[in-house]
Amino acid sequence: MKATRIILAAMVLGTAIGASQASAQCSSNTGSCFTTNTASVTVGALVKLGMTSASTALTAPSVADIEGAVSLDNTGPQFTVKANRSWTLKIKSFNATTFDYVGSDAGVKPIGDLSWATTSGGTYNAITASDATVASGASSNSTTVNSFFRTSWAGGFSALSNAPGTYSLPIVFTLSAP
Repeated sequence: MKATRIILAAMVLGTAIGASQASAQCSSNTGSCFTTNTASVTVGALVKLGMTSASTALTAPSVADIEGAVSLDNTGPQFTVKANRSWTLKIKSFNATTFDYVGSDAGVKPIGDLSWATTSGGTYNAITASDATVASGASSNSTTVNSFFRTSWAGGFSALSNAPGTYSLPIVFTLSAP
């Protein structure tokens, strides 16, 4: 029984090999023949995102800044976008509601106190935990996108968002070519 299965398997394999060789063969009585081979490749959506810096040092508030409840502007990273089709650059925070805080005075700073823009002095948008479109464009070998941050400081020294300590916010930039 085992020998029969082995012989049957060998016959099936031999038939399959013979069939595939036959499809690649050419014969002719005229002295020439040709066969055709089609080479193909599928190119997917390709994107590359360069960023000038992995961190941004925000300006610390002064006494006058806290007394005046001001907003302080900083230059954020600059991006280089490369894509073989239309693309979108988005921004969001991994944190849902507040900055990460390291300190001993229970500081709490809402993520909405940090806003972003693509031009200095432009229209600023509060950072949220949901994607927001920073820029979009057509296929490109190199498109530059600038970013700027504005940090708002509450008035008053007793505000939890002004407590001494280190505040940090992980910001995610996502480039996609839908």
